[in-house]
Amino acid sequence: MPTLIPAATRVAAAGNKPKLIDEYFGRVNSAHEHVSIAHMRSPGGWQEPGQKPEFEEFTVVLKGTLRVEHAAGFIDVAAGQAIVAHRGEWVRYSTPSPEGAEYIAVCLPAFSMAGVHRDA
Repeated sequence: MPTLIPAATRVAAAGNKPKLIDEYFGRVNSAHEHVSIAHMRSPGGWQEPGQKPEFEEFTVVLKGTLRVEHAAGFIDVAAGQAIVAHRGEWVRYSTPSPEGAEYIAVCLPAFSMAGVHRDA
């Protein structure tokens, strides 16, 4: 029988400004270790520390623009676009434009604090 997920769980976010992360599937809300799916809303000017995660992160931008910095520069991902950050590569996410961004992030395997490897 299918399993209903009645609501997301709000999880803590890293960064210089408050960001909303609502996890629907993952280690926190549904005890899934192989995948996490979260709805993210970050304000303009938000930036998190760089990271070199042990998971792939697939991101679909719904509103605004998400900036993804990488070792060779950065990519701005606009509403209606998507990006994949590959396992083991350094990335840093931010929303430099005033409107911020709203997006869905899927991590395979599921996001974990032990596996994100954030910069000091």
